[in-house]
Amino acid sequence: MPLSNAYVLATNRIPDIFSKIRDGQAPERFTRQLLRDWGFTSSNDHAFIPLLKALGFLSSEGKPTQRYNDYRDHSRSKLIMAEALRDAYGDIFLIKEHPTQSDKDAIEGKFKSFHNASENVAGLMAKTFMGLLSLADLSKKPGNTSPAKEPEKKAELDIQPPPHMHGQGVSGLHYNIQIHLPATKDVEVYNAIFKSLKEHLFEK
Repeated sequence: MPLSNAYVLATNRIPDIFSKIRDGQAPERFTRQLLRDWGFTSSNDHAFIPLLKALGFLSSEGKPTQRYNDYRDHSRSKLIMAEALRDAYGDIFLIKEHPTQSDKDAIEGKFKSFHNASENVAGLMAKTFMGLLSLADLSKKPGNTSPAKEPEKKAELDIQPPPHMHGQGVSGLHYNIQIHLPATKDVEVYNAIFKSLKEHLFEK
């Protein structure tokens, strides 16, 4: 499982930068100049770029990814952040499925042991994670939204008796068969069903 070692010193500014991402247009490339234009003028703020890469918001070349663009949808931003955290900090979620501030010491210890980090650096990693966590909605598990089931299809077959049955006193026989077909987009499934019906009903 992954455990990012990216961290920022100005953890109090984490909400600010993600607010800028959510409310602005995606740049062609995320640069230090863009950070300065947004008001992040300290050299410490440069650490936001590797953090965004670790979260999957930027490619290795600094270009915004699909996740970056998805985050800009206000209705989904918290879910997108949750997805990013599970990808970048998978080991943390082995400790606690829904980590909170009360788990900070355990999380800090995990960073310390996993990355062989000093107490100070591990503390900054943990603070960075907790700052990101405040922007996420962990209530939905990944992949728990399944597409709506297709309504059950119903077909009516109006089958006339086969020619070989005429002349046997059953020429007026008439079939009305209802079949409940399974929900599928594979036409071959339907073809197989109709072929089987034809063989069994009209078998000589």
